[in-house]
Order: sequence, then C-alpha cells, then structure tokens
Amino acid sequence: MNLLIDLHYLPSIEYFVVLKNFNHIELEQHEHYVKQSYRNRCFINTSQGKQMLVVPVTEKSGKTIIKDVRVDNSLRWKNNHWRTIESAYRKAPYYEHYAEDLNKILFKSHEFLVALNFDLLSFCLKSLRLKPDLTVSMSYQQTVAPNQVDMRSAIQAKIPYSSRKHYQPAPYYQVFGNQFVSNLSLVDLLFCAGPVAGSILVASQYKE
Repeated sequence: MNLLIDLHYLPSIEYFVVLKNFNHIELEQHEHYVKQSYRNRCFINTSQGKQMLVVPVTEKSGKTIIKDVRVDNSLRWKNNHWRTIESAYRKAPYYEHYAEDLNKILFKSHEFLVALNFDLLSFCLKSLRLKPDLTVSMSYQQTVAPNQVDMRSAIQAKIPYSSRKHYQPAPYYQVFGNQFVSNLSLVDLLFCAGPVAGSILVASQYKE
C-alpha cells in the first residue's frame, strides 16, 4: 500500500508512526493551504513547557495552493526558531549529533513552504534510517487509487491525537520536567533518544 499525506513542518511523532509503515509516500502539494495547521507549525519541549514554533507565510487566505505558499523571510523567524531549539535541547544527549544538519536546513534559503518542509522531512527520515520512496503529487485527486491510503488532513493540530488510532505514547527521557510531554516534533525524540528513536516509534504504534 502507498500513502498520500500532507507535508508538515518538523512533523510530530504521530506523523512518523504513520509514515514508517509505508515504502512509498506521495506528498500532497496541490491542496489548498490550511491555516493554523501542522503545515507551518510544530511543538517542542522547553524549560517553560510545550512551545509552538510557527513559520510565517505571506499567503493568509485558504485559497492558495500549498505549493505556491511562500515563507515570509522578511521576518527573523529562523533565528527565533533556532534560538528556541538550541535553548531547549543543547543539553540533550544527542543534540550535537543532529544539530548541525538541522541548522543548515533551517537557514537554507527556502522561498516556498513545501520546499522547506520537504527538506526537513528528508532530514528526519534519514535520521531515523528510513528510506521510503518519496514523490510529490502532480495534481489534486479527489479520490485515490485502491492501493493508496489517503491521510491528507488526517493529522490535525486542533484535534488531539487521542481521537485518532495511530499513536500511543511510549515515554522516553526528556530534558525538562518530571511529566512526559507526548507527541512533540520528532526533533524532541531525536535529540533525546538518538539511535533508539526508531524503536520508540515502533513502541508508539497504536494498539487496540
């Protein structure tokens, strides 16, 4: 089976729990942009608790095709995101292992949100040692082929993961706090768990 899914910014653990089950993944780039979604935001764990990072975009209406949505690089969002990530994770066990590559992608000159998200997705998959065949959609299809699983807009920021049957938290060491914070961006898992991140994804698969 193949997967059709939307591109997220530094996607959540739930997103990768889904992705790891597919060898072919088609990324939807012809949908309409959805505001206040994972497409331009993620959550990390900081000394102040769970914090949202948002990539500013120039298109504010929901009628823009996602592949045409531009990142608003007139704002200093890259510096702000990196400063927050560095402050949150520099003491994490595997920060040094992943930080340089992540920094290079964030500060690369991305004009379009899709390009930024694709590069970050590729970094995450490589870090997990996952090698699915990645393609992008050539047009928007209302219905999908029989051998394809349609998960476009299935993982929504405004709806808790507990309402979906994909992810079941498997706690791991985190830098801050005594209470485990679930379903953060994958970077939290990478910085904190490193080479065992893949095993934690397997353990996080929803079980009836």
